[in-house]
Amino acid sequence: MHATPPAHATHTASHDREIESLAEFDEVVATHGTLVRFRVQAVDLTARTDALLAVDVTGAVFLGCPMTDAAATRVAAAGALVFPPIPDLPFDPYRGFVYTPDELFDGLEKGYEGTPDALSYAWFQQTKADGDVFASMLRAVHDDAISDALDELLVGARVVGVMGGHAMARGTEAYAGAARLGRELARAGFTVATGGGPGAMEAANLGAYAAPHADDMLDQALQLLATTPMFVPSITDWARTAFEVRERWPDGGPSVGIPTWFYGHEPPNAFAAHIAKYFANATREDGLLARCTAGVVFLPGAAGTVQEIFDNATPNYYESRGEPTPMVLVNREHWTDRLPTWPLLQSLARERSMEARIALVDGIEEAPDALKRLGG
Repeated sequence: MHATPPAHATHTASHDREIESLAEFDEVVATHGTLVRFRVQAVDLTARTDALLAVDVTGAVFLGCPMTDAAATRVAAAGALVFPPIPDLPFDPYRGFVYTPDELFDGLEKGYEGTPDALSYAWFQQTKADGDVFASMLRAVHDDAISDALDELLVGARVVGVMGGHAMARGTEAYAGAARLGRELARAGFTVATGGGPGAMEAANLGAYAAPHADDMLDQALQLLATTPMFVPSITDWARTAFEVRERWPDGGPSVGIPTWFYGHEPPNAFAAHIAKYFANATREDGLLARCTAGVVFLPGAAGTVQEIFDNATPNYYESRGEPTPMVLVNREHWTDRLPTWPLLQSLARERSMEARIALVDGIEEAPDALKRLGG
């Protein structure tokens, strides 16, 4: 597997002075003849010394851009701010794009422990234990860069979140149902977004991946994945099976996964084309739900899913500028008896006249219609 940068959205007006690829750099220099006040983000400029020695860079900012010593000296003296690349990191804190599965799992053939994903988690654990303020700053810079990249990616998208527990095993009917849900949402024109991990999250991303293929592709993929039901005891085997599905049925549909290294024992899944992985779980949780502009479907889960329900309900409760985000809870027995979340959500909704924006359904197959009724 080889890491390749994902396609990203065209820059909006608020981002039209950002340069995130060598092609963009060349276009700006050729078209504008200046880099005044541009932000150049994680672009390798070692082969662009002549341009950097000649062009006006007043007020420009270079974030983690490799360049020759001559170019770095000149642009700094000419009024640019240069944040040099940080050596010996398993990740780029200044990156301009979200991750791809190939990038995070690069080197999987030798074992998950040597992949960028695993090495980044190990670095996080070590620096968190050390209390290193520099490492803390790098984590914050990285997470802010990821948020910026995710915003650019999702411009104009109708995003539906699918939330649920990581313990949902491949090979179960619940997993298959979540996959069919993701496929139906993707075919309806929504961008499916999940927490990016295993279980229900992987299933929904798998469904979106399967959306362009014939219906029987998903049935066959589910059978193949069932041979490795969980990411324990071997993340390597679990991930390899997912990549086998991707290789057998290439050109799957896109979706978004938003996982975190905070839960490093939970690997990201390989079916989300775009992976916005964070170090800070609080930033990740808030960002995931805030971007689900067309609604959220909550599948049966435990404490984490309950937290997400009320993390989503809180801004809905205080929303004064527009319509609350639709919320659909799946499995009546789970949310009324086992974890009685629904009665409290109903009480909050009544206080704000939001009953028309929440729904409880018995089966997962009812969720898309419920979302549509709620205005998703």
